[in-house]
Parts: sequence; structure tokens; C-alpha cells
Amino acid sequence: MTSERETYLDAVRRHYVRAWRRAPRICHWKQGPWDQLPKGFSVLEFPPGSGRELWTYATCGMSAESCDTALELHIFSPVPTESLVELLTVVAHFHCFGANLGVGHTVNFGRPWLEGSQCTFGLISLPYLDGPDLEVMRVESNAADLRFLWLVPVTPSEVEFKKKNGLDALEELFEERGFDYADPLRMDVTASSTSSS
Repeated sequence: MTSERETYLDAVRRHYVRAWRRAPRICHWKQGPWDQLPKGFSVLEFPPGSGRELWTYATCGMSAESCDTALELHIFSPVPTESLVELLTVVAHFHCFGANLGVGHTVNFGRPWLEGSQCTFGLISLPYLDGPDLEVMRVESNAADLRFLWLVPVTPSEVEFKKKNGLDALEELFEERGFDYADPLRMDVTASSTSSS
């Protein structure tokens, strides 16, 4: 017999598949306190497709019923890598046991997003590339909808800029600079801003 939790996890997977039109590989990072995470938690690996030549890693079941903020996160990568399965598992654990995360929050990765990258933090943002079709899923058993948000790799200086000037100012700077969110070796947009002023 299918439990309510299994039904919920299946609904999350189907929501991603509808948005990205490809089937994922279900991944687990079974090191550290992974077994404290909500039952059935996994990270889904979506290969490139549907007009996007990037790998996508997405949490599935990151929020337990006890979480104040029900959300799932995804991150893009130009290459397939188990390191992002680990990264999202750690971020999910922080969401459950550290502080509930939401739009505009940043998390310290404690290491580069990908090898050689200056981006050692993640900024939680709206899923601008996918829009409202991905962002919100109605959950019958919950009072609140489940939100699907984008974890954007950022540099320490960009985090400081956001703290000082606000999220909107940082996102405007990203747009002005035409930053490539998928390039692990991209320049820090605040360095570009400083050098041009």
C-alpha cells in the first residue's frame, strides 16, 4: 500500500518531469547525517535536454511535514558530478535542522561549486528560467503550496553586495553584466562593477 509520503515524493518527481520533459536518475549521498533527512529524500539528476544543454540536480523530499517552509531546490551544471548530489543533501539538511530557507537567502557551500570556481555560496532565487509552471505545486495535504526554487552559485563578494544593497540590486547587476550562471569560471560581477566605476 502506498503511503502518503510516497505519494508526495512521486508527485514532486512528476512535477519536475512535466517541467523539464525528461526522466531523472535518482541519487543518494549516504555519508554524514543523511539518515536524519525526511523519509525518502533523494537528489534527482536530469540530463541535458528540452533546449537546455546543462545537467540539472534537484532535491526531492527536502521538506518534511514539520518544516515551516516547504520547498525544493535545483542547481545547474555544465557537467555531470556527484559533488552536487552531496551539496544539495547538505543544503537540505541545513534547511531541516539549521534554518528554514527561502528566496533571497544564501548558503555557504564551504567549497567551490565546481572545481576552480570562485562561487562558494548559493543564492536562493526564483526559477526565472522555468517560470511559474515549475515554481509552485499545490499539495493537498498541506495548507501551503510547495515552492521550487533555483540555487544560483555566487561568490563571497556577491553575497556581501546583496547584504549591503539588497537582492534586487544584485539581480539587476547580474542582468547588466550578462553573467553566465552555468560557467564555473565566470568573473565576479561585483569586480566588474568596481573596475568600471
